[in-house]
Amino acid sequence: MPDESDKNPEDEFRDMLRQFLAGNAGIDPSQLAGAAGLPGDPASVNAMLSQLRNALQGAGDGSINWQAATDQAVTIATAEAAPISAEQRAALDQAFSIAALWLDDVTGITELTSVPKLVTRAEWARATMPVWTQLAEPVATSISDALTRVLREQAPDEFQGMVENAGALLRSIGGALFAMQLGQVVGQLSTEVVSGGDVGIPLLDDNQAAIVPQNVSVFGDGLDIPDDQVQLYLAVREIAHARLFRHARWLRLHLISSITEFARGISIDTDRLESLADGFDPSNPEELRQAMVDGSLIPPKTDAQLATLGRLETILALVEGWVDVVTARATSRLPKADAIAEMVRRRRATGGPAESAFSTLVGLELRPRRLREAAAMWQQITDAVGDEQRDSLWEHPDVIPTSDDIDDPSALIARLEARARGEVPEPDDFDTALENLLRGEENLLRGEENASPDDTGASEKGPSPDENPPAV
Repeated sequence: MPDESDKNPEDEFRDMLRQFLAGNAGIDPSQLAGAAGLPGDPASVNAMLSQLRNALQGAGDGSINWQAATDQAVTIATAEAAPISAEQRAALDQAFSIAALWLDDVTGITELTSVPKLVTRAEWARATMPVWTQLAEPVATSISDALTRVLREQAPDEFQGMVENAGALLRSIGGALFAMQLGQVVGQLSTEVVSGGDVGIPLLDDNQAAIVPQNVSVFGDGLDIPDDQVQLYLAVREIAHARLFRHARWLRLHLISSITEFARGISIDTDRLESLADGFDPSNPEELRQAMVDGSLIPPKTDAQLATLGRLETILALVEGWVDVVTARATSRLPKADAIAEMVRRRRATGGPAESAFSTLVGLELRPRRLREAAAMWQQITDAVGDEQRDSLWEHPDVIPTSDDIDDPSALIARLEARARGEVPEPDDFDTALENLLRGEENLLRGEENASPDDTGASEKGPSPDENPPAV
């Protein structure tokens, strides 16, 4: 038999983890669940152990198995789920039809080519998880790498070889815990959101509008507003949001790229992680759990992140403000539209518990801070130049309003009014530089086209250096 000392350190570490996950270690698995910020009930603990075993079995390259996030989210979404009744389906289908007609009166933006959907909480969680994981992956990778580094530095000498050779395995285990934490957040969000575009970013596939009927019913509770008015208002908002992203094809990629750019700049506070590792008490994991859910492992934002965040907040405010203005005009015939609109604005301004959890988990808030200012700007533009000129500002990222335009839209409105009159605006420095650049490239291309294949650079019409100049 081979000597125990010949055993690969990674295999030894894997065996130790298997013993723990099989319940043969001194730490209660429910304590690990608490440390990860997950519920400690038996069903949740068993699900966590199952996911960790899967990570242990497939941890070859240290990659994160995001199926753990989906499984966790669906478990939460189905806990108190209610099926979509025939009555709800009929009412919301009718609301979607009316909403599309009303929007046609206030915007020329293209209609949707796919039929709006009614989805359950679990369906919403499954459909949106690809975007959530894309946004969270940079942070999950940073946390897993930092955890591996700290464990390597903190491990006693006799365990150094074990930890050093099990880096990929540790990253997979840490990633699985983070994935389950993300699943906890998305699962809770599935009980709060009313539609696909409710959090501002496009979580569903392009050109898709969707409503969660169970959550729409909860939204209307206590408002003293007829259900059909609530359903119609929310249907108008959702279709307006989906139409905008279908019209501005660049917008979805622009938003998600900005978020992932921000997330990639996040680093983990290893000093904080080391202090937690030094004083970690397995029987009292509250400090570690609190660090994971309150965002204290993520240090203050860098200047580059703050700049990215500023651009992201502006575009989110522009999207939400445009949707607000278009929805207000489309629903002007609804008696209680203003009351519903104010409820939506307050809800977006404060956010729900799950949205707050996402901001601490990933270090990013999705709430548009300047929503009211952006909506006021869009309204002034609409009053001045109409729907078509307003919506033309979504044609390209170079022409959308800026943060300065939100502060004072007068210059933007003046340019739009001049364009409506057919006036050509005076070129600014950027326009002049661009025109000169393009003219130079055009001249260069024209010169290459006129040159013969064996041309050495001399003009065909001009004299060669050794030719006599023409007589005068």
